[in-house]
Amino acid sequence: MATKKRAKPKSMVSAADAVDEQLGLYRSMRDFEVTGEPSGSAKKKFFNDQPLPFVIQKHAATRLHYDFRLGWNGVLKSWAVAKGPSYVTADKRLAVQVEDHPIDYGGFEGIIPKGQYGGGTVMVWDQGTWEPQAGHTDVDEGLRTGSLKFILHGTKMKGKWALIRMGGKAANESKPNWLLIKEHDDFERTKDEAAVTDEEPNSVVTGRGLEEIARNEDHVWNSKETARGNAWYRKDAGDAAAKGVVAENASSETVSTDKGAKSRKSKRVAGKLTVPAGAPKEKMPEFITPELALQAATPPSGTGWLHELKLDGYRIQARKDGDRVQLLTRTGLDWTHRMKTIAALVGELPVERAILDGEVVVLAENGTTSFADLQAAFQEGVKKPLSYFVFDLLHLNGHNMRGLPLIERKSLLATLLEGDGEFVRLSEHLESDGGVIFQKACEMHVEGIVSKRAASRYSSGRGGSWLKVKCVHEQEFVIGGFTLPSNGSHGVGALLLGYYDGGKLIYAGRTGTGFTQKTHRVLRNQLEELRENENPFENPPAEARRGANWVKPELVAQVNFATWTADDLVRQASFKGLREDKPANEVRREELTVAARVRGTKSASHSASTGIAAKAGGVKADTAKDVPVEAVAAKKVVGKVSKKSASENVPVRLTHPEKVLDVETQLTKQQLADYYWAIASHMLPHIEGRPVSLVRCPDGSEKPCFYQKHVNATLPPGITAVDVPDKKTGKIEPYITLSTAEALAGLAQMGVLEIHPWGSRNEDLEHPDRIIIDLDPDASIAWPRLAESAGEVRRELKELGLESFLKNTGGKGLHVVIPIEPEYDWAVVKQFAHAFVLKMEKDQPGAYLTKMSKAARKDRIFLDYLRNERGATAVAAFSPRARAGAAVSLPLEWSELKSPERTIVRVADFEGWKGRLSRDPWNQFFKLRQRITPKMLEGLKITPSA
Repeated sequence: MATKKRAKPKSMVSAADAVDEQLGLYRSMRDFEVTGEPSGSAKKKFFNDQPLPFVIQKHAATRLHYDFRLGWNGVLKSWAVAKGPSYVTADKRLAVQVEDHPIDYGGFEGIIPKGQYGGGTVMVWDQGTWEPQAGHTDVDEGLRTGSLKFILHGTKMKGKWALIRMGGKAANESKPNWLLIKEHDDFERTKDEAAVTDEEPNSVVTGRGLEEIARNEDHVWNSKETARGNAWYRKDAGDAAAKGVVAENASSETVSTDKGAKSRKSKRVAGKLTVPAGAPKEKMPEFITPELALQAATPPSGTGWLHELKLDGYRIQARKDGDRVQLLTRTGLDWTHRMKTIAALVGELPVERAILDGEVVVLAENGTTSFADLQAAFQEGVKKPLSYFVFDLLHLNGHNMRGLPLIERKSLLATLLEGDGEFVRLSEHLESDGGVIFQKACEMHVEGIVSKRAASRYSSGRGGSWLKVKCVHEQEFVIGGFTLPSNGSHGVGALLLGYYDGGKLIYAGRTGTGFTQKTHRVLRNQLEELRENENPFENPPAEARRGANWVKPELVAQVNFATWTADDLVRQASFKGLREDKPANEVRREELTVAARVRGTKSASHSASTGIAAKAGGVKADTAKDVPVEAVAAKKVVGKVSKKSASENVPVRLTHPEKVLDVETQLTKQQLADYYWAIASHMLPHIEGRPVSLVRCPDGSEKPCFYQKHVNATLPPGITAVDVPDKKTGKIEPYITLSTAEALAGLAQMGVLEIHPWGSRNEDLEHPDRIIIDLDPDASIAWPRLAESAGEVRRELKELGLESFLKNTGGKGLHVVIPIEPEYDWAVVKQFAHAFVLKMEKDQPGAYLTKMSKAARKDRIFLDYLRNERGATAVAAFSPRARAGAAVSLPLEWSELKSPERTIVRVADFEGWKGRLSRDPWNQFFKLRQRITPKMLEGLKITPSA
């Protein structure tokens, strides 16, 4: 991103006095002997003509709000936005201006202890850079007059925005009230689209939600030292304040790798770098938005993939332009000053100009990467050696490398880094079976692997060419207590886990996920019988005591988890079941072992392990040739849905399965999952292989629901992405697509009450294979007349030579669906549908209309043809509706139009109507081959463009 130079304001922004003056109120509100928040006392220079940072922190204090912060004049100008930002231009979000904060404040994610100012959980929800809009470059004047107009370049927040100070009564408030408003541009959204705060609720830095951050307590702003060794975060427990060990010591000046690094000359001798003929010339670009990986449930198998260890660090783009070196974060922030040694080593590379992509990490003693130690280095100033693992080459000596195949880029990169040192090194890869590599990687205790298509070009943003698969570990734990569900139901909220060490039960964390409706009930009953007042754990932390109900430590749980935290607690734990075969007093902390999704033969596993060194970066590409791997996928065998208890056979894990999603029928999340699993073989043919939009109602259909069409990290296993070019900008966007029963049933976990597929398939997005005529009646229209109208639509289509199929919308209307060969583009198909309904309106103007006006719809039926344009969707056959009753969009026989009452079925009544599935009124839908012919187009006076 090109950064325009802006004049420094009159009040010399680099002066420490100016910063001190602006932070006066902030400092007066805090006691830095008690809180470890940064005081902003470091005398760092900050110029307004460098890229300006912004950060939005989601803050669960007394009330949940979003702290919106713009870097200016050496501080973060700050506003508290109660509802968070909105991409809807009509939404004007109240933004209460609060005290200026230090620049260092923007990097914190963790917990401010209760009793301290702003106590609660803090998440870095988004971050990036900002710039004033053209014509509004005098920011100081804008702050004085109450009108700021700017452009955000973040991960979630993009485009033009405005902050406008309110007048009238609002101007007399103790804290100035402003309005945060989205301005018109390509990024704005309609009210029907998902709110960005709902669509992307988690941290932009770690991917965690507020509950996970609070549960892990992996960084607490507190001046008290940890009770356990050199853990990288602060705990509530502790003896005395560690003087001087506070956040302000995390000065971002430098984190040195070793004392002699700066003066040491490079000993690297690079091989001759020859720029390939296919690499076009270009001026060295500004910041390149990084390519990101999609979350996958299992690693890809087969050839054509490069598998790298997933590194747990900071994504850094290194830029060398002659003698100038920059280290930029994934959002374009300049962190060169925070990693001066790495910058110096990049500067020594034997190349004039280059842009590298990689990860800065801290290596633990066992050779894995430690995000805990990395955070300690940056946040607390702890001296830790940093290593830069480079995995891509984006620009080389005036040539664009991004269009070359990845395997070729990595070959050039290996030459550039030949003889690399200890702190700037190549991120190696393997090319053998992804399943075996994944298994061995997990046994090394790393976070997982990233699999990349060997032939892929470098494409900014999240796409399907890079896939990340995280390891899952498991072991038994003793249950020493439990908490109650927040909704008051008869179940458990979380289990308190432990293991024995020297006869003492050591607290290991908690798990609140993985329960089915049945296990909720059974566990609660068993635990109630073991209730006691005495705490069974040896000196448990404060986190363990919150809401705890203690029990005799007799039950043993099998638990999946991601890893152990620095303070010896399990991270992202999920309940798998009870172990009745193991006495509780035999449970010990185990060495991590992978809960393997993929298993290989004995010889294959051994061979693969020799190809993966037990140290990050020790994976050698050429060892893959010697790995005779032949992995066998472990297939899950799932029985058919039982009439007695479907929930026992659905292979998905639900949190709060008893949660009611439809008040009218008392439909629960578990029942919705059961329905999706049972209906999958009938519903999937209508949605698989197509982009789909989901209507999510996490709190049930009575509360606000939202659309989601893009892939993100919160989706259940089995959801994949299809690359869809944006119709305005052409930018590739990852849309949701799915094809398995497991993925469909997993949507229940997200509260998905509607599924809307495109009218075209993934392999041919621009040519629809169906037409939908949506009959949407005025409230005064009775069923017999609506049924008669649907019959008329069918007859008109037959006269043209087209067969059609009927379904209930699940609402008040009907859909007439026409399968067609995908020969014409969206424009022609939309024209066809429009011309068809216009003819019906012209023939019977008193019965039909083709404009969406509700006022004009009185006593008429709206013939909606707008489902037939690119990007439009219609509710899928067998999908529920996000309305009271959760009725189903059901395929109908044409003969059912003669019934005196319309056919309505609901998800909650599935047992009563599933007998209909034995006779499919659409059994010819996918077999029928019919075309829109030139004669049909001529009859409707349509001339397709050449």
